[in-house]
This record gives sequence, structure tokens and C-alpha cells, in this order.
Amino acid sequence: MIEITKLDTGSKAQVNAFVSFQFRLYKDCPLWVPPFIGDVKTMLNRKKHPFHEHSDVDFFVARKGGEFVGRISAIENKPFNDYHDKKQAAFYLFECVDDQDVANALFERVFEWMRKRDLNRLVGPKGYGPLDGYGILIQGYEHRPMMTMMNYNYEYYPKLLENLGFEKEVDFVSAYLSSDDFKMPKKIHEIARKVEERGTFRVKNFRSKRELIAWSGKIGEMYNETFVNNWEYYPLTKREIKFLVDNIMIVADHRLIKVITRKDEIVGFLFAFPDVSDALQRQKGRITPWGIVDIFLDMKRTKWVSMNGAGILPRYQGRGGNALLYVEIEKTARGFGFEYVDMTQVAETAVQMRKDLKNLGGKFYKNHRVYQRGV
Repeated sequence: MIEITKLDTGSKAQVNAFVSFQFRLYKDCPLWVPPFIGDVKTMLNRKKHPFHEHSDVDFFVARKGGEFVGRISAIENKPFNDYHDKKQAAFYLFECVDDQDVANALFERVFEWMRKRDLNRLVGPKGYGPLDGYGILIQGYEHRPMMTMMNYNYEYYPKLLENLGFEKEVDFVSAYLSSDDFKMPKKIHEIARKVEERGTFRVKNFRSKRELIAWSGKIGEMYNETFVNNWEYYPLTKREIKFLVDNIMIVADHRLIKVITRKDEIVGFLFAFPDVSDALQRQKGRITPWGIVDIFLDMKRTKWVSMNGAGILPRYQGRGGNALLYVEIEKTARGFGFEYVDMTQVAETAVQMRKDLKNLGGKFYKNHRVYQRGV
């Protein structure tokens, strides 16, 4: 018999069991990159994570014969629904053994939760915000995920969802490019040169981590405005912006974060991060003094860099700022000794960026699918 219970987020024992289930499920999977245990616990903490200030989230666990066999979160993102005039819920933190009955029971409990709130559509996996990673991996199981910026799951996961009637909502494709082959066309360099000569836009290079942190507030505010036309957008609160930026700053290398300015206004950005997946796997989700040292050493020796965020404010698009960004991507790839660039989770709705990646010789090698189903 399968038993579904609601997690008591105030119970340390229950929270530990919820978090550790994923570690047990993937303990023999050499490609899985563990999240930081503290980060997952923060998602469950209604006092610490700013998302809980405006929206409702509940967590459910599945047991079969007394054994923990699955988990899921049900999310009502109220600002998202208000902004898009929708009545939808999202699911996230879904992990399950290869058992359709367990998956059915977990999702039926989520559907029941939705009906009580008059919500009519379920979408996911989709977490609280852009740092959580979107979708179920449907292609690229042979490749290690780019740190904790994207989800990794076993090959049976799409089947569990599709057997429940879930269909595609949107795909997020990741592409990689060899730094040796990564050369912008002369036309792009010429546009970027003219833009810089005119002085309309300038690229800000940070001299130190301290300087980057001093700019973090402005970066966060601009980030919130850049993606207003994106599928996943909702207006972040000030606390959410600070939470987002603070987390980015922990792993940021100031040399790889660039912003584009117009006078004193930030109008665009490029976020790149050295891939420290090796260190994350070694540390097994825990933060220790040696673990921090290990991560910083990995930042210097890794051959991969993740481009996980690039954008221009909508009102400044089409004025040459994009050319500046692409040239900066090239400099990042070729100037810091990286052998490969991972363009992490580009939504299929970002049509122009996907075309650009193809024109640059990018190889699409991972695909994460966000699913949807009516209730």
C-alpha cells in the first residue's frame, strides 16, 4: 500500500528524510551532481526563503511498505498567476523510484491540493525562480549536468509523467561550443566596435569581487526587468532579488561577470560561471572548510564554463548591445583557458538566441522538458 503524507517542515527529522531521499536514489549514479543540502533545506524553510512570503508551497512524501519511495512539492506562485492572469500550479523537487503507482499517488495528491485552491493547470518541474533549473531531462543522460544549475534524473522519469497524461509545455536546450571553434563573425566584431566607439554602450569589467558585490544591487534590479517577456517571468520582490544575487555572488568569479552600461544605467549583463561539478560531487552536498577550498581550486582548474544568463533590457534591444555581449562571450571562452562553453538551458521561446547558437557551431546536447497537464 502507498501512503502519501504532507511534510511537516517544522520537523527536523522529516526535513532530513525528504532531503536525503534524493541522495540515496542517486548514490550509484556517477553523473549526478548533488545540490547543497543547506540550499534544499532553505527551500523548505518558510521563514528563511523569501518565496514563502507571497506564495503557498506544500511538500508531500510517498511511502510503500513503510519505505520512503518518492517526494514532490506543490507550488502556487501567486505573483506569477496575477501577472499572467492564470490559475496554475507548479511542481518541483519531484523524485521517485521507478514505480508508476508511486508517481500516480504523488501527483493525485498534488491535484487534490490544487482543486482546493481552484487551480486548473499543473506545470513543472518549475521551482521558485531562475536558479532552480527547469524541466525533466529527456535527452543527454550520458552527460553530467552543469553543477546545480540544471536537474538530472533517470531515463524513466519522462515515462512516469507521460503515462499520467502530461504533455510538453516548453523545452530548455543546452548547447556546448569548443573554445577553439568559438569565433564571432567579423560582422559582429565590427558592430561591437562601432557601438563602443559611439559610446552608447560600454562593457563594465570588474576589478575585484568586492567591486562586483558593490554593484550587485543594481544588477539584481536590472535582472528583474530584463526577462519581462519570458515564459517563466514574474516580478520578484526586493527580498527575492537580494536572495538571488547573494547566491550568485557566492560562486561568481568577478572576471566572468560582465554588465553593459548606458551612462550610469545597467542595460545588459552576462553571467558566466566556472564549472565546479567535480568538487560538488566530492563534497556530497556538504559545506566544510576543506570543501570551500576544494571548490575554489576547481574554479581554477576546470576546463568548462557555463553561460547561464545573458540579456539586454527590452527597450535597448536592437541597438548593438547584443553584439557587445556575444563578443564578451567569445573573450570569456578564449581568454581564460576554458576548452568548452556550455550555454545552459536556453528556452525554445528564445528563438534568436537558438539561431545564433546554431550559427556559431553550437552542439545541442541536453534537453530539459517542462510538462503541463490540466486538472
